[in-house]
Amino acid sequence: MPDTRPITILCVTSYEKGQEFMRTCKALGCTVLLLTVEKLRHADWPFDCIAEVFTMPENLPLEAILYSVSYLARYHQIDRIVALDEFDMENVSALREHLRIPGMGLTTVRYFRDKLAMRARAKEAGIPVPEFVHVLNHRDLSEFMARVPPPWLLKPRSQASGIGMRKLHDQAELWPLLEQLGDQQSFYLLEQFVPGAVFHVDSVVSEKNVLLCEAHAYGTPPLDTSHQGGVFTTRTLPRDSADSRALVVMNRQLLEGLGFLRGVTHAEFLKSHSDGRCFFIEVAARVGGAYISDIVEAASGINLWREWARLEVGAGKSAYQLPAVRRDYAGIILSLARQEQPDTSSYNDPEIIYRVKKYHHAGLLLKSSNAQRVEELLAAYAPRFANDFLATAPVPDRPSS
Repeated sequence: MPDTRPITILCVTSYEKGQEFMRTCKALGCTVLLLTVEKLRHADWPFDCIAEVFTMPENLPLEAILYSVSYLARYHQIDRIVALDEFDMENVSALREHLRIPGMGLTTVRYFRDKLAMRARAKEAGIPVPEFVHVLNHRDLSEFMARVPPPWLLKPRSQASGIGMRKLHDQAELWPLLEQLGDQQSFYLLEQFVPGAVFHVDSVVSEKNVLLCEAHAYGTPPLDTSHQGGVFTTRTLPRDSADSRALVVMNRQLLEGLGFLRGVTHAEFLKSHSDGRCFFIEVAARVGGAYISDIVEAASGINLWREWARLEVGAGKSAYQLPAVRRDYAGIILSLARQEQPDTSSYNDPEIIYRVKKYHHAGLLLKSSNAQRVEELLAAYAPRFANDFLATAPVPDRPSS
């Protein structure tokens, strides 16, 4: 007899996000369970959509997570497990493999978490990447630095948002850092720093078919914003522009090369200032942060969290159809603010559709049928934001929930 019971989906996250994902799962008839860290037990979750909330200490070892979720499985028939944040992806993949639940396993997830693995795989697929070397053999490192001119970036293999990165200008800077890292050295790579414009492409994928592919341009590169402070902006690129078309093609080649089956992705690319070449930087199998999902929805009408939930619940067994896509344009401007509740009322252009309401943050979401109008407004707002609100904070050594 066919199993007619509702699908039970366990959402795992160490960060407060994914509310629309859970709402959509509930609307599709699923039983939703949430596993999060203890300090987020009473966060702004959609409790009316969640059957039960479980908590865990921060930085719980994988073995303890396996024990805990296996215990839950004694009393709940878990059909899907989803990591709502990038930093939970490896643990969730290990859970899937341990409990034999469908979804991305540990081998595939490395291509979307491990910067060394994703670069090596992309290079094999013929996609340009900046020169890089694994921080492992010291002779190889010396040869790399002799061959590739500085500056270089020392990058942790499994972090995000510039966390833990160091920009180096001389070989002598590297060796003391490696001494400090000790046995953690092999969890890093050294990469050529290529000055250029940085872009991101956000996608919806079903059975390896890229159904939505929206290309965007950052203002100041995110690495500069996170390390030096500043105002963050990003916007939808004109869809018929040469940059947009090139990024869409490279993004499709990338996801095909990495073997991505279904879900949502957030990929970053760089266009060199010196020769105009495009390079792959990194990719994640998740919804982009910094209100990027809001930009995509404002411009296209597609809610990435909602479509990810539909794909996850269907798991390839139910036919998936992307909703109709609009062709508007959107952008976001965002910064840390000196004020606890910054007042953005002096920004009153009709293209503003949302004002960020977050402690010590100022932000505006813009929408227009004209890509140039969004670009012009962001360019005009950026220096005003720097004067009216901007505060800076050191980039953390590790993420905090």
